[in-house]
Amino acid sequence: MSLVLFFDVGNTNTKICLADERGLGESYTLPTRPANTADDWGLKLEHILARETMEPADVEACVISSVVPPLDPLLGRMARRYLECEAVFVPGDLELPIANHYAQPEQVGADILVTAYAAREMYDHENIIVVDFGTATTLASIVGDAFMGGLICPGVLSSASALAGGTAKLPPVNLKLPYEEFRWGRSTSECLNQGLVYGFAEMVDGLCRRLAEQMDSPPQVVATGGLARDIADHCPAIAEVRPDLLMEGLWYAWFR
Repeated sequence: MSLVLFFDVGNTNTKICLADERGLGESYTLPTRPANTADDWGLKLEHILARETMEPADVEACVISSVVPPLDPLLGRMARRYLECEAVFVPGDLELPIANHYAQPEQVGADILVTAYAAREMYDHENIIVVDFGTATTLASIVGDAFMGGLICPGVLSSASALAGGTAKLPPVNLKLPYEEFRWGRSTSECLNQGLVYGFAEMVDGLCRRLAEQMDSPPQVVATGGLARDIADHCPAIAEVRPDLLMEGLWYAWFR
């Protein structure tokens, strides 16, 4: 059974998922640090493989979606030195069967293309909107077999950090609401968490409605990213949450 390591290299965290032709396996999340080195990544991977009772020789390939270009050569060196395989970058080394209608296609983040492709593979709807709650909140529009474009908005946690950076008294954010239905907040923590959760839910709901006006039939709206569930529970536009949509896209790209 051939083992493949999938990497989702984001600005804040890097998620690593073990997979084979049967599907996705265990995943691990590590911080993406500017000071990471090839050896740092390699030694961490050795620990992950040992925990899974696997050997570096079991790894057939590292398939990588990266939005942090300075890390790409480090991951390439890590793959060669520690796993004796080549790093395969998507979509540069492994083309995705989805058209890119961006005015400047090279500007589209790999993560957006991979999740758009995954959604296209998984849903029969002609029109799809993928909402990714990451460092930024992105909305990608898919029509037929093409990524048409979308929107980029502030991220939930980056917005909270911006508030905290300029305000001395704000408490930590956990996005947990004290009650099921909307009420006015009676403490700073309640006000902050409700403002973020309901504010982003309303933003996404409205933006999906505007994007849908550009389509000839109602879209399927899919949410992904670490904070997707927190917001989706309060956003009527979102039909489904798929936290591992990017990894599923890498799986489709590699195994199909």
